[in-house]
Amino acid sequence: QVRLVESGGALVQPGDSLRLSCATFNMTFNQYTMTWYRQAPGNPGNQRELVARIFKNGTASYADPVKGRFTISRDNAKNTVYLQMNYLQSEDTALYLCNGYWYAADLHYWGQGTQVTVSS
Repeated sequence: QVRLVESGGALVQPGDSLRLSCATFNMTFNQYTMTWYRQAPGNPGNQRELVARIFKNGTASYADPVKGRFTISRDNAKNTVYLQMNYLQSEDTALYLCNGYWYAADLHYWGQGTQVTVSS
C-alpha cells in the first residue's frame, strides 16, 4: 500500500526556518514528480496552493511567494522529498501536504499533511 508521511511541521516565529520531510513507502519513487502543497484556512474554498515541485530529473519550480526562501529537494535513495523553508512569515501558516504523481502511469497519491504555524 502506497503511503506518504509528512513530518517536520511546528509552531515557529517569523524569520525562523523549518525543514519538512515527506517519506514515501511502496512507491517507485524515482518515477514520481513530487510536489508540496499548502492549505490555509483563509484560502477561498480551502483550496490547496502549489508551493514547490521537483521532477524526477531533479528540476525544481516554485510558487512566486516562496521563491528565494524555500528549497525543495529529493533523496531517491531514501524515497523522501524535503522542503527547506527559510525566513518564514505568518502568511506561510498552513497545512503542508505532499503529493506524488507518476505521469506515465497516471498515478497520484497524497499524504495527510503536517501543520506549520508561524506566529510571534
